[in-house]
Amino acid sequence: MLIVQKYGGTSVASPERISAVADRICATKDAGHDVVVVVSAMGKTTDELIALASAVNPDPPAREMDMLLTAGERISMALTAMAIAKRGVEAVSFTGSQAGILTDAAHGAAKITEIRGTRVKESLADDKVVIVAGFQGVDPESREITTLGRGGSDATAVALAAALDADACEIFTDVDGVYTADPRIVPTARKLDEVSFEEMLELSASGAGVLMSRSVEFGRRFNIPIHVRSSFNDNQGTWVKETTMEQAVISGIAHDTSEAKLTIRGVPDFPGIAAQLFEPMATADINVDMIVQNTSTDGTTDISFTVPKSTLDQARTIASEIANSMRARSVDVDSSIGKVSLVGAGMKSHPGVAAAVFRVLADASINIGMISTSTIRISCVVAEADTDRAVQVLHERFEPPNVSEEVGA
Repeated sequence: MLIVQKYGGTSVASPERISAVADRICATKDAGHDVVVVVSAMGKTTDELIALASAVNPDPPAREMDMLLTAGERISMALTAMAIAKRGVEAVSFTGSQAGILTDAAHGAAKITEIRGTRVKESLADDKVVIVAGFQGVDPESREITTLGRGGSDATAVALAAALDADACEIFTDVDGVYTADPRIVPTARKLDEVSFEEMLELSASGAGVLMSRSVEFGRRFNIPIHVRSSFNDNQGTWVKETTMEQAVISGIAHDTSEAKLTIRGVPDFPGIAAQLFEPMATADINVDMIVQNTSTDGTTDISFTVPKSTLDQARTIASEIANSMRARSVDVDSSIGKVSLVGAGMKSHPGVAAAVFRVLADASINIGMISTSTIRISCVVAEADTDRAVQVLHERFEPPNVSEEVGA
């Protein structure tokens, strides 16, 4: 079997942790498997490098930021290869470009376009463990080094698993797997043994930070089973895969307090007005999440939408410019919101879930500001101060995962 393993920053945060990772890798190799390993930067190295850059230039060139940030993973990969060699196992480390990870030209947020992996395959044929630096690649047109943005190392690992036709991809992190809710908020939250790609995509997009959406999308597209597990013990984690099992009504509850809400009031209600607003947002690479447009009154309407707080200032500037050009009344900002999302593939065949959600929140005196749904997700925007309580009361009501509950009861 060929197994791709990914180790996050906490897993390689110190020489002692790297030694423990090397023991695990060598044990996998000794079990008869070929092994490719993807590593993140040690601990908070990336944050420290960002701080260094800000100290010398508050607005550094994007190219030079990528050159700087890729150094963190290069340190990890070399140290991990050294630790493995100490144990008598041959290992070789590659940067993203050496591993043949090709990307587009977007510095800081590049997308993987192809993985050639020639040197990786040659090293595997020579019975070596291959260590690859996560989070990075190279644009073949400009030959510039790029970074992949948030969740880039997870994406590297699953994309490599797909390109190499691996049997599985193990994502080692500092938690035991995917839980029904954040255990820090809900002590009774349970670890899921298995969750579908579809459900994990919704959970990731809704704030469950254990696995990034990009990596799940690679797994779904190429049907690569992903095993999310802890690097601090040998327990089984959570398998993210295609499933033929009967699926729970609610598999998990995710929350996110990293977004803010903008409302443009008094927008003239005529065709094309939404395009005038959201096209500039897209051009500026601002990720708009939930959108609500009120019913028109006297020829005007209100449009509310959420964006990451990290892009709030830019989004507010664009929204204000558009509002002025269309003579809207005002632009209001609320940065104290939280999003709570219930995810479960079983919702498709169980009516009444939304009504039960709204009743639970109403009984807890939690006001809902916005609602968004898909076939397997219900998301509600509430006050940030109510977010933890909303997660707790919803988890208590639905007790995910639950296949047979009559949600309308």
